Amino acid sequence: MAKRALIVVDLQNEYEAGGKLPLERLDRAVANARRVIDAARDAGELIVHFRHEAPGSADAPFAVGTNGTEIIAAAAPIDGETVLAKHYPNAFRDTGLKALLDDAGVADVVIVGAMSHMCIDATTRAAFDFGYGVTVVGDACATMALSHEGVEVPAAQVHAAFMAALAFAYARVVSTSDLLGA
Repeated sequence: MAKRALIVVDLQNEYEAGGKLPLERLDRAVANARRVIDAARDAGELIVHFRHEAPGSADAPFAVGTNGTEIIAAAAPIDGETVLAKHYPNAFRDTGLKALLDDAGVADVVIVGAMSHMCIDATTRAAFDFGYGVTVVGDACATMALSHEGVEVPAAQVHAAFMAALAFAYARVVSTSDLLGA
């Protein structure tokens, strides 16, 4: 079996109800991500946590040094787990993630986190393009409602559309229960 790593993307306070970018069904995603994190810990897999940070005004989302950049306690890393800051949706861009995975001999990645339509999408596509086997745990990801040209798209539809697009060619998209074999 190929060596696998878990990438936990941006499960941060900014996405909670009191944050600047609250996501729908975040509690469910965090609870499922925690189950995946616990299983990866039990299996001795490499776990890489990401924290999005944005330089600039303290009023902006993910402003460096604010509570919004902190990782949600239920998904927080433990001693020995890698935490990387990122400044772009793609967790591979300017972070050293690829070198870290390659140095560890990782062939497959599992991705959980936020937001389905941004960082999960960008990171999944990059992982695929770099040649990793990619699994996205759909119910361990969350997003928000969007709108375009007057069309309102509910969060559930945004999430489903992005999971379907990723499953079409870039990743195996599974539930937490399917991943864990429950």
